[in-house]
Amino acid sequence: MKNPIETERLLLREVQMSDVDGMFELDSNPNVHIYLGNKPVTTIKQSEEYIENLKQQYKDFGTGRWAVILKNTNEFIGWSGIKFITDEVNNHQNFYEIGYRFIEKHWGKGYATEAGKAFIDHAFNEMKVEAVYAYADEGNQNSRKILEKLGLQFVNSFEYEGEMEVWYEIKNPNL
Repeated sequence: MKNPIETERLLLREVQMSDVDGMFELDSNPNVHIYLGNKPVTTIKQSEEYIENLKQQYKDFGTGRWAVILKNTNEFIGWSGIKFITDEVNNHQNFYEIGYRFIEKHWGKGYATEAGKAFIDHAFNEMKVEAVYAYADEGNQNSRKILEKLGLQFVNSFEYEGEMEVWYEIKNPNL
């Protein structure tokens, strides 16, 4: 496992199977999935499979979504991180994408921005990636605000899997 990253309020670390209950709470909530195709999970087994998929990403690409833990309570509140995307999205392939997803009761508290800043810093300064990209449902104003707070710039709108999406990017200023 890679060393965790600490921010003022958060501990960011690789997801573990012990996070399965929090992951199920996160991904079984229909409100979380409004802009994700409206397909919340219905069984703990689905959350276990998702965690196994994340662990495989760590092995295959050395990066992926990490657990976001609230330091003062040691509570799993969601995930964030840099994922290596091999599929083609918006005429890009084999790129690093920042993402985040939080349990609803933790929305609006700045955790996505706090974790996202730490991950962009990690991507640029530790991983030495040239750019970080992101895409979100065009109507997801909250996610778009977070991406802009992280310094990503809007590039274009595009259709993906039957939905209108928005594409953002930020270039590594150190390269």
